[in-house]
Amino acid sequence: MFPLQFLGLFNIAVATIVEEKRKQQVVQHDISIYKRGDLLEVPRTLFTHFGIYLGNNRVAHLIPDILPVFTTEQKAHEKMVTNNRLILGVIAKKASVRVDSVEDFAYGAEILVNHMDKVCSRPPLTGEEVARRAEKLLGSVAYSLLWYNCEHYVMYCRYGTSMSFQTYQFCKAVRKIVCSRTSSLLSFLLCLFIMFYLESLSIFVILPTVFIPSTIWMAS
Repeated sequence: MFPLQFLGLFNIAVATIVEEKRKQQVVQHDISIYKRGDLLEVPRTLFTHFGIYLGNNRVAHLIPDILPVFTTEQKAHEKMVTNNRLILGVIAKKASVRVDSVEDFAYGAEILVNHMDKVCSRPPLTGEEVARRAEKLLGSVAYSLLWYNCEHYVMYCRYGTSMSFQTYQFCKAVRKIVCSRTSSLLSFLLCLFIMFYLESLSIFVILPTVFIPSTIWMAS
């Protein structure tokens, strides 16, 4: 679990540099094309952010935020979530489902509308039902890069199923790296090195030396 969380945090940290430059760009969004209940998708450098359009230039979205841990002042919470607040929120696993303007939600990026309809096998709910679900979940939530992120939130609202294609692809890629024959060989060599370095042939050393590489090998 820790390596996956670490890789996710690394991706967000790297994306921060690009996002800081991007937010300075002015991108005009024609809100007349959005309907209540639309799923808005913002492609970013290393990840994608999602939200539900509520109408009247308002977007409900789940975003990590460390600020609620330190203050309950509503005016402070209403300010746009910066990258620093976001990254610290990911580390602390604190987030909130909040409402922002389309511009603040997009953070200088282009917006795709209902692009997930082509990917999800389930038909979308009615726009009003989607929006009501999104509004019902407003407030503080526990956050997880793998198990509950912004994509889980919008997928539940629009399709009635809490899932994340980003998480699936990420875990699939990590599994492909970890459960490879190269990893099996490297882990075997590492275990041998540890065994001889410790100069011990106890059962507690021999078993991991055999079990770990063989498990990775069988899974590859």
